Amino acid sequence: MAESTVSQPVAGWGRPELDLSGADWQSGSRGVGGVQIAFVEGFIAMRNGERPDGPSLVFAPREWRRFVVGTRGGRFGLN
Repeated sequence: MAESTVSQPVAGWGRPELDLSGADWQSGSRGVGGVQIAFVEGFIAMRNGERPDGPSLVFAPREWRRFVVGTRGGRFGLN
């Protein structure tokens, strides 16, 4: 899916400044909106699909795995 918007990644913390303008953003199983991810240059970018012009978080593969495992385990759930 081509996007006409340019999402700026959150830079710093040793993250490269990735060009996400041509990223293939994928929505979760619930469809449009919510969290979207894209695999770019060996990193995983994540953004709010309802605000595609907003910032994106960038994860290294190891960090992404920890995030996914933690999420599935309820680590980031609501109290």
